[in-house]
Amino acid sequence: MVSTTTRPRVSTTTRPRGERGPLASVALHAGLLLAVAISLFPVVWLVLTSLKPRDSWLSAELQLFNNSSLDNYVRVLTGTEFPQWLLNSVLTAGLTMVLGVFLAATTGYAVSRFRFPGHRSVMWLLLITQMFPVAILIVPLYNLMAGLGLLNQIPGLVIAYMTIAVPFCAWMMKSYFDTVPVEIDQAGMVDGLTPFGVFWRLVLPLARPGIAVTAFYCFMTAWGEVGYATVFMSQEDKRTLGVGLQQFIGQHWSDWGLMTASAVLIAIPAGVVFLLVQRHLITGLTAGATKA
Repeated sequence: MVSTTTRPRVSTTTRPRGERGPLASVALHAGLLLAVAISLFPVVWLVLTSLKPRDSWLSAELQLFNNSSLDNYVRVLTGTEFPQWLLNSVLTAGLTMVLGVFLAATTGYAVSRFRFPGHRSVMWLLLITQMFPVAILIVPLYNLMAGLGLLNQIPGLVIAYMTIAVPFCAWMMKSYFDTVPVEIDQAGMVDGLTPFGVFWRLVLPLARPGIAVTAFYCFMTAWGEVGYATVFMSQEDKRTLGVGLQQFIGQHWSDWGLMTASAVLIAIPAGVVFLLVQRHLITGLTAGATKA
């Protein structure tokens, strides 16, 4: 006897796993557009305010492009010490980036490849230094800089910034070097290279993504820092941008035209550095995630 039992039919309208429906796609894209709008609004407001005449931002009328001019930028560049502040910031951030990358890369490579007495202590020390806030370190660093005669000196500020950037970047570079096969070092040693030659000629070129992230982090640490710069740089001609912009704010007034124009000009160097390293940023940030 042939069984007449029929099997239940599988619905052909079942959506494959991972595929979104029309409503879900619309909601997703709407959410993304909203997030982009929220992210861009402060930047757009900043640029538009910098193009408005003085105190016109207080007007209740929505005037986006009426009476737009570059007067605020002219006042910043010709009527203030902004060019000198910009030069000081560029020198400070550039030196911090170059020296920070070199120290972080060499430290990270040494901790990754060599085993020496106190190896674990050095690794823990790199992490512990990140636990102390800037406010706690200002007083001892100030006394140290005063004793060495480095107050109101760019090298002294660079050293202070490297105490923030180098420990974190060294740990990050160590995780990246862990992903580079040790066989590359051994092959270089067989060919007659010294340990530093192996690091400089073989391993370092493979670490470009990690170096890009380190360079960007060191630059931004020095570029946007205010606490150390305020305490260590008291002379007018030694101030950086973060300290100089405080001159545009008084107890009962604020020159928003100068502040917004300065903010736009400050963002340009940081944007240039980001464009130079952005190709390697994602790779560098994810390097070492599966092996540490």
